[in-house]
Amino acid sequence: MRMTLEEKVAILHAQSKFSSAGVPRLGIPEVWCTDGPHGIRPEVLWDEWEQAGWTNDSCTAFPALTCLAATWNPEMSALYGKSIGEEARYREKDILLGPGVNIYRTPLNGRNFEYMGEDPFLSARMVVPYVREVQKNGVAACVKHFALNNQEVHRHGIDVEVGDRALYEIYLPAFKAAVEEGGAWAIMGSYNKYKSQHCCHNQYLLNDILKRDWAFDGVVVSDWGGVHDTKQAAENGLDMEFGSWTDGLSWGASNAYDNYYLAAPYLDMLRKGEASTATLDDKARRVLRLIFRTAMNTQKPFGSLNSPEHLAAARRIAGEGMVLLKNDGGVLPIDLGKTKRIAVVGENAIKMMTVGGGSSSLKVRHEYTPLEGIRAAAGDKAEVIYERGYVGDVTGYYNGVKTGQDLSEKRSEKQLIADAVAAARKADAVIFVGGLNKSDHQDCEGADRLQYGLPYAQDKVIEALAGANPNLAVVIVSGNAVAMPWIDRVPAVLEAWFSGSEAGNALADVVFGAVNPSGKLPFTFPVRLEDNSAHALGEYPGTDKVAYNEGIFVGYRWHDKERIKPLFAFGHGLSYTTFDIANVTADHTALAANGRIRVSADVTNTGSRPGAEVVQLYIGDEQSSLPRPVKELKGFQKVSLNPGQTQTVTFEITPDMLRYYDDAKGAWVAEPGAFTACVGAASDDIRGTVEFELK
Repeated sequence: MRMTLEEKVAILHAQSKFSSAGVPRLGIPEVWCTDGPHGIRPEVLWDEWEQAGWTNDSCTAFPALTCLAATWNPEMSALYGKSIGEEARYREKDILLGPGVNIYRTPLNGRNFEYMGEDPFLSARMVVPYVREVQKNGVAACVKHFALNNQEVHRHGIDVEVGDRALYEIYLPAFKAAVEEGGAWAIMGSYNKYKSQHCCHNQYLLNDILKRDWAFDGVVVSDWGGVHDTKQAAENGLDMEFGSWTDGLSWGASNAYDNYYLAAPYLDMLRKGEASTATLDDKARRVLRLIFRTAMNTQKPFGSLNSPEHLAAARRIAGEGMVLLKNDGGVLPIDLGKTKRIAVVGENAIKMMTVGGGSSSLKVRHEYTPLEGIRAAAGDKAEVIYERGYVGDVTGYYNGVKTGQDLSEKRSEKQLIADAVAAARKADAVIFVGGLNKSDHQDCEGADRLQYGLPYAQDKVIEALAGANPNLAVVIVSGNAVAMPWIDRVPAVLEAWFSGSEAGNALADVVFGAVNPSGKLPFTFPVRLEDNSAHALGEYPGTDKVAYNEGIFVGYRWHDKERIKPLFAFGHGLSYTTFDIANVTADHTALAANGRIRVSADVTNTGSRPGAEVVQLYIGDEQSSLPRPVKELKGFQKVSLNPGQTQTVTFEITPDMLRYYDDAKGAWVAEPGAFTACVGAASDDIRGTVEFELK
């Protein structure tokens, strides 16, 4: 039996907010999608964003992907993908709309928390295990947003102007790895334009690069509302259209989904001979292949939801992703044998963070807040007192999901600070929990941040606390870098991210030392916004177009080039123990065109606690004919060591790792000449170098 023209078209577009039609006549099932990358979105009404009112659709919230990236541990990425894939499978979803791997270009991007940082190599290495493990559940990972979605301001129409070198070296590698190594079954187009075509139907990105050059055999899914033209949608690589006219009834039709660009208008073009049936057949084959891999897959496991294993995974990933930025005087971990009273200050200690932020908003079985986690861990060993300190967002609502929290506050800013200072003076240790939240113009889809500094006058609170008690630890909950004008007055700073269901327990694990922090920053914290390359040299936010004038010099590449000292560097992260990285050597000084060099270093835990260090390999090209970064990340290994233990870490360097994209030739080139391999604990903490030559 063969599909009719009408049936082929019917499987290419939505039939509801999150599903597309099957072919009942042939026993071909529907396809069901779900947001998002950090947990399985609650069920919504057929044609609306609001809740369907289910009582059994609460999920486990996993940490945001910035936190996952900060683990610098592909094993954690595999655990994440396995766990979230099991939840998606249990809920009978066919496509998981994630993970996201867009590059961190500016700290103002409201959606950075959904992505994996500023470095294409780190993102590539972390996305592959996630994709593979999700798909073992018979659920397609839909890697997003392809491509150049690096701001939320004007996201639906901004035309990104970027050079080919930056496109291929910075913005595409993680997507390429997800496709070629991860075997991703789906890719989601982004809202913005590239070369004046919307990315959901873009000849260059979808047909030329994704499907031709990378041999992608999956489906291209539109972002919701990302389609704008039937002819382009038909010809330029889109396979499945979702979310157009999202009120569902714009034309007053009995079934508005029939009016989608890839629906009746496309069918009309085909009947008139104005569209290629061969292209239609390719789209239909891709969708059918997806259905065979997912909805019709008879080998997929049953999955599970909110299992103890998933909660344990969320807690483990969160703890491993937290980054100890500063710890002068060993303020952290707090010793409960000596500390009798702890003051916790800050709205983010009590505010639920799983609700809000856009499409990654969740309905969770539970969410342990920082205050709850700290109190539970302290038990009867220490009194924990709480003060609000500041008032941020008192609402707790998104698409019908309510936190149920009453965060109303009658005290003035002055009184709130005075009460916080009074509590701090009475305490042996103070933990301030602040940062950003999931509200508009913070870490949130659809809007970028309005400033680099902390909102809600938090700087005043932190300054006051620093004056009241020297044993102060500042915990930042965010998916973005923030300015820290008080950094010299605060002894300890911990980046805790949006950590999901187990946020509070994971934080307590780190604060009290049950978990030794081993996270490393996946992006640079600049001192000032102007120190970021997009703001110093490029354009942001633009209106009709935005030019990436900084080219390949994103993140640490820019700081290195301009010799700008960051607040905290890419790859930075401290531990409760100390590590020595020494004896950086290479087995050869010359690299043949088909050869390899092994670079080794000895890592020793020189402190008194077991811990883990991420040994990082950067390579610099010393005599390139085109401008290149001072150094670029090309390898990393996370090593767990007991006190006094030494382990040798070895990296293998091949000519492919030395290539750059020559935009004049339209090809990757490895130029013979001198290179330097740098091994260290962060991009600004290199412990040894070796020079070698590519012959």
